[in-house]
Amino acid sequence: MQTIGVLSGDVVSSREIDDKRKLRAAIDTGIDRLGESLGAIGMRFRGDAFQLALPHAADAFTAAVLMRASLIEHSPSRQQMWDARIAIGLGEAQLPSVEDFVDADGAPFVRSGQGLDALGQGQQRLGLFVEKPQPELDLLIRFADDIVSHWTHNAAEVIRLSLMSGASQSELAKRLGRSQPTINRRLAAARWALIRDFLDLMQQRLEATT
Repeated sequence: MQTIGVLSGDVVSSREIDDKRKLRAAIDTGIDRLGESLGAIGMRFRGDAFQLALPHAADAFTAAVLMRASLIEHSPSRQQMWDARIAIGLGEAQLPSVEDFVDADGAPFVRSGQGLDALGQGQQRLGLFVEKPQPELDLLIRFADDIVSHWTHNAAEVIRLSLMSGASQSELAKRLGRSQPTINRRLAAARWALIRDFLDLMQQRLEATT
């Protein structure tokens, strides 16, 4: 068996969201994007919950940030921002097919599911759940989580495109029909340089431990 990453998530304050159809479409779009960019396999449950399995465990935090950016990007207004709690579980398991996903089992699925329950007891929206506690990484995750939690729709859109395409600021500006200084301001407001370094570090650490 291989070491895989599993993301279990649910939308924050979903009961307060009126347009459930748009919300479900936003979650499905995020799942599709993770499949396209990282080879993730997953599905949505109960309308506002989802789970994904990643063939490369080291991509777990990139996947989580991409999913959250995708949801924030689809938020209907500044007054009603959409976001998700996401628990990351790592461990050895068989990567399920789309058809067999609902029956998927193994250590990373259990850790991720239990981790999501734990996140639901507090304010944190992103967490890593592994066999051995990683307190130094947990602190970094809390800092990154706080940054992502304050993204605007425009910032999330630019971050999502950056993660999926690796495009330069000038390329992003052309794609979005905005000036390069506007793109630069949005990336700076989202603290993209710090998030990018965080994702690079987490990928290196996860590669070393899996």
